[in-house]
Amino acid sequence: MFLQIVNLILDVATGLVGGACLMRLVMQWQRLPFQNPIGRFVFAVTDWMVMPLRRFLPAMGRLDTASLVAAWLMKLCHVTAMWVLTGTQAAFLGILVASLFGVLHWLVSGLSVIILLYAVLSWVQPNSGSMMLLSRLVEPWLAPIRNALPQLGGIDLSPLVLLVILQIAGMLLAGLQFGGF
Repeated sequence: MFLQIVNLILDVATGLVGGACLMRLVMQWQRLPFQNPIGRFVFAVTDWMVMPLRRFLPAMGRLDTASLVAAWLMKLCHVTAMWVLTGTQAAFLGILVASLFGVLHWLVSGLSVIILLYAVLSWVQPNSGSMMLLSRLVEPWLAPIRNALPQLGGIDLSPLVLLVILQIAGMLLAGLQFGGF
């Protein structure tokens, strides 16, 4: 029970910072403005980790490598701490690979949350200020699905299809992450 509590606390702490690093990565990749509450939150949570890394890891085009490495380091800390606490026998390479799959799982989970927020806001507050940011985050993912699906009475099912795809991807990544040990 103690290990479950520690795992939960570590998961929340590293997930918050690592998820914010991934949000920073995606927002910079898509050149989204940071002059909004979400952008300010992302900077506040990640600057302490990303800015020192940026001195050694410059951006590669639109890819913010410092944010990506920061997210991976957060997951690596979580996986390593749990490995030490449980006394599990694991190869160092297995820990590195498990943390990489963990970051991909964060990305899938984060995109799922953003899709849900987008779908709900599109029904209840389609003209809200957050809708523009959410729309720019999800449209590159929804557009190909929307083009492939037939219109069903004006109802857009592309968010539902994408959520199912993301859930399957999340299950596969979780299996790969824990199979890495």
